[in-house]
Amino acid sequence: MARLAAEYIYTLDRSEPIRGGFVEYDQKGFVTAVGECADPSEEEIYLEGALVPGFVNSHCHVELSYMKGLFRKGTGMAGFIDQINALRDTKPLDEKIGDIRYWMDVMWERGVSAMADISNCDDSFAVKRESPMYTRTFLEVFGTEPGDCDAVIGNVLKLKRKADSFGLDAAPTPHACYTMSPELVTAASAEGLKSGFLSFHSEETAEEEEMLKYGRGAMWDNRKAAGMSVPPVTGKSSLLYFIDRLQKAHPAPFDEHILLVHEVCMDQEGIDAVKKVMRHPYVALCPCSNLFIHNELPPVELLRSSGLKLTVGTDSLSSNDDLDMVRELYCLQSHFEDLGLGEMLSWACLNGASFLGKEKVLGSIEVGKRPGIVFIDNLDAEGRLTAGSSSYRLA
Repeated sequence: MARLAAEYIYTLDRSEPIRGGFVEYDQKGFVTAVGECADPSEEEIYLEGALVPGFVNSHCHVELSYMKGLFRKGTGMAGFIDQINALRDTKPLDEKIGDIRYWMDVMWERGVSAMADISNCDDSFAVKRESPMYTRTFLEVFGTEPGDCDAVIGNVLKLKRKADSFGLDAAPTPHACYTMSPELVTAASAEGLKSGFLSFHSEETAEEEEMLKYGRGAMWDNRKAAGMSVPPVTGKSSLLYFIDRLQKAHPAPFDEHILLVHEVCMDQEGIDAVKKVMRHPYVALCPCSNLFIHNELPPVELLRSSGLKLTVGTDSLSSNDDLDMVRELYCLQSHFEDLGLGEMLSWACLNGASFLGKEKVLGSIEVGKRPGIVFIDNLDAEGRLTAGSSSYRLA
């Protein structure tokens, strides 16, 4: 039996942290007791900082880790897509796998207990199988040409069988409206919904909205110049377009867990539409990636008041300088100063676990759970994150 005590214990099954509290856990990491210290000065281990549950990185592309440091910032989505097309597969496979393994290990040591990860190929499968981190793999589908729909679905189902052979939880998922024909958005959604989970890049940039609503802008020009088909111009947001295509997979309501990633352009109309058809919607915030690509952030205040469950992800090292959950939280705190650490941790731990259907084991420090015990250091005098805050796994 091990015991840790700290200035703050964020159990997340209550609204406020335990001040001067302790956590006890067994050799397998299961929590056996949690509470207030009778006398903090008598604790063998008393940490100045916060003990928190293991994080859930709700959106990552770990297979792109070999792209760290290669991208120009601030190019907008059209420029980012051009870069990723030019730089994809520019390293040999053994180096790619080495980078995946390195960053999976880094995330684990920093306290990430689970991850919702995007895959376009099988590069990460063996590493995920070996890792102590739980992962759900979303096999991302692209394809702008309607006639290619059946072939694309056939290929992703082959990839799913490969993931199954590694013992991974994996299923197809659509990428985004602007990279898919209408038929493929529906077909990929239908396959993914069979698993009970879907992850979808939604309203990441104003360029995306301009493309879907008005048939113009940098992304529209990019696709036309490449000779690719473009999505229909609907006059509606890309989120509303996605909901229309989703309802062709099966009628609403949707009981599945659906993660809308980014939502930089989400408005009240979109929120209302989501809540009307989805019973378990989640929104993944990836603030450092949003700033990296187009220097914008989601409407966090609106999202906080919406009733939608928020989660936190890092996105990939093609669109981020690091895969650091504390850095994402500090970014949010820096731009939305009334955000408290407890609220952000509920997004980064508890809601992420809920999205993955793992809330009975992960997400909060409660007796009987095995969430991972993580220490966050260098808090300020009010218990808020600082630029120097970092996280370390202790159990």
